[in-house]
Amino acid sequence: MSNCNILVVESDEAVREMLGLVLEQANFIPKAVDNVTQAQALLDTRFYDLILLDWRFNGGAGIEWAMRLKNDPIYKDIPIVFLIARGEEEFIINSLDVGADDYITKPFSPRELIARLRVVLLRRGKNQQLAQVKLGDITLDTDQHRFCIGDKWLDVGPTRFKIMHFFMTHPDKVFTRDQLLDHIWGRKVYVEERTVDVHIRRLRKSLDELGRADLVQTVRGHGYRFSLAA
Repeated sequence: MSNCNILVVESDEAVREMLGLVLEQANFIPKAVDNVTQAQALLDTRFYDLILLDWRFNGGAGIEWAMRLKNDPIYKDIPIVFLIARGEEEFIINSLDVGADDYITKPFSPRELIARLRVVLLRRGKNQQLAQVKLGDITLDTDQHRFCIGDKWLDVGPTRFKIMHFFMTHPDKVFTRDQLLDHIWGRKVYVEERTVDVHIRRLRKSLDELGRADLVQTVRGHGYRFSLAA
């Protein structure tokens, strides 16, 4: 459970600092922000194992954001734990309806907080796929949402990770943009085809850091292919 990345979204500076300290002492890696815009920007650039979110954040902005995440195929599997103020227990059922994985009532003890977070992470871990996917000299770590080529590791954001995971489990096959949209984003989500090109370019840029941008190949008139063969 150590070294898990926790995204804290809390408008109260004192509470935010306290949560960061408690999480660090428990060997988590916290990143605390005071608004959902910053939180979403962080999610777009790297993977977080859990989101700790104030239920009453900015008059409902946090609730709406949580609902969007749970309806987004890219982020829906990230567990969310709500912080609910004492006296607002009636919102507990509502928080679970929104899609929260758990809640904790303020004020709380640091020991209780860490215990609850570990239970959520453990429960989610049981439903995860195999910890590693390997193809040639490439290893994809589904726990840490990163991959390595040889002995060089690289952390990537959730979308690039999902594309990489799909490619590695479907090597040497050509997929159109529509097929990639269906498999990675889901058929119920409207995403323009050019979005695929944008994320493919970002993935290639990440792979280029390891000297292997050639792994993702453009097949003109058809789409993209992932192959160890140049």
